[in-house]
Amino acid sequence: MPKISVVIPAYNCAKTIQQTIDSVLNQTFSDFELLIINDGSTDATSNVLSQVKDLRIKVFSYTNAGGNVSRNRGINHAIGEFISFLDADDIWTPDKLATQLKALKENPTTKVAYSWTDYIDENGKFVSSGTHISLNGNVYEELLVKNFLENGSNPLICKDALLAVGGFDESLVAGQDWDMWLRLAREFNFVAVPYVQILYRISANSLSCNLARQEKACLQVLNKAYITSPESLQYLKAYSFANLYKYLTWKALQNPLNRQKGLAGALFLWKYIKNDSLRLKSINLTLILLFKIVVILMLPSALSTALLGNMKILAKKVKNA
Repeated sequence: MPKISVVIPAYNCAKTIQQTIDSVLNQTFSDFELLIINDGSTDATSNVLSQVKDLRIKVFSYTNAGGNVSRNRGINHAIGEFISFLDADDIWTPDKLATQLKALKENPTTKVAYSWTDYIDENGKFVSSGTHISLNGNVYEELLVKNFLENGSNPLICKDALLAVGGFDESLVAGQDWDMWLRLAREFNFVAVPYVQILYRISANSLSCNLARQEKACLQVLNKAYITSPESLQYLKAYSFANLYKYLTWKALQNPLNRQKGLAGALFLWKYIKNDSLRLKSINLTLILLFKIVVILMLPSALSTALLGNMKILAKKVKNA
């Protein structure tokens, strides 16, 4: 019986799934099964999967039902003691499973191990660093304020803990990973592995780029969490909303830039300011975001993208000088 079950929900991911699979097969820890849930793909995903030959891989094909259903199907098929999920366009570093499993074994009261994330573009090139936060033990309060795990490709989780909290909420169209991490954090301890081990791919077609849908779902996640949170934590709600809208503003101002995203960024920035009681302390960040929005709204897309890109490069050179 494999120690770890890796679950990849796969839908129309022919361009990236091979690289994602390779990042699992190249793990230094090899006692795993790789469960690929083909969620009714209509592109060449099935052809790519048929050419991958490894006895640890099992492919299950279904009609399209969404990522949450696919993850829950993966949990049902999994026979490992631990489970980790990996989106079909993300990548792990080779030591991801080994170090997270080691962290769990060294901390027997914990049920979830997580690492740091960096962001790459569609071509696999580095875009930006993640938050790189390391918190251990009871992390529920901090996780309410900010999803510092950042994505669904991150943690290694004891299967019994996943079963105890009931799997992924299939009613959510986005934010399902944050919802799951919150439910786990209410019941179990977490441990951090302070290394970048998840490379999260940013693409124009990714779910996280549908900002309106993501806003709605994340608000649903937060409201759901605060309904069951103790009275002593209710004061954090405004901070949670502020961090959500800061994140959405940042997402709106990522390439490719256009007027529609600039307008969305302006709306999210306003909601961030409205919810942030410490906004005067973060005035520099607010002004930077506002400047970017003005550039995007005033200039053609190609010009605003080039100008902001050059300013970012210049800022890095000044910082490193």
